[in-house]
Amino acid sequence: MASHEVDHAELGSASAHGTPGSEAGPDQLNNSVYQPIDGSQDYQKGKLQVLGAIQILNAAMILALGVFLGSLQYLFHLQRHFFFFTFHTGYPFWGAVFFCTSGTLSVVAGRKPTRTWIQNSFGMNIASATIALVGIVFLSINLAVNIQSLKICQSSMSPDLCNYMGSISNGMVSLLLILTSLELCITTSTFAMLCRANCCNSREEISLPPNSV
Repeated sequence: MASHEVDHAELGSASAHGTPGSEAGPDQLNNSVYQPIDGSQDYQKGKLQVLGAIQILNAAMILALGVFLGSLQYLFHLQRHFFFFTFHTGYPFWGAVFFCTSGTLSVVAGRKPTRTWIQNSFGMNIASATIALVGIVFLSINLAVNIQSLKICQSSMSPDLCNYMGSISNGMVSLLLILTSLELCITTSTFAMLCRANCCNSREEISLPPNSV
């Protein structure tokens, strides 16, 4: 009789306290907040938001320069020349859309660092880095063909107007190239940070005991 009473008491105590880790379900693990191992969560979240904000500002400047290039082209009716090669590719527009989207996702991932937002921002920053590389190629080609375009323009139009348009085009394209290179650096830094977040998050889930799922 005494042993039965002891067994019932142990079972009642176990049911009252519950099994360790039984409250954490799979859904909570999937949406768990990323916590860096080194304890610098607030710093990492703030840095991710700053990088995202810079991406958004960078995208706005690239879009504004693209609109300005298009306005100059139609203002001076120089469709036959390649001063505005970058504008014809559409890079200032679809590139700005990619950069703004990746920046927005980075800001959201910094404010709500769940696994879903981190993975979404991770993939979008990879795409933005690829777009930045494509933009650098287009802009470099634009600077290279401007020399030949200037010669063609001077043979068919006013040399002063051609020199003026060539200088403006070189300046705008050079500024776009600087902004695109900055965007590539930012997306690479964000990509590395999010990659570390994903690795740390996966390492934490693997290290969890089996009875906590």
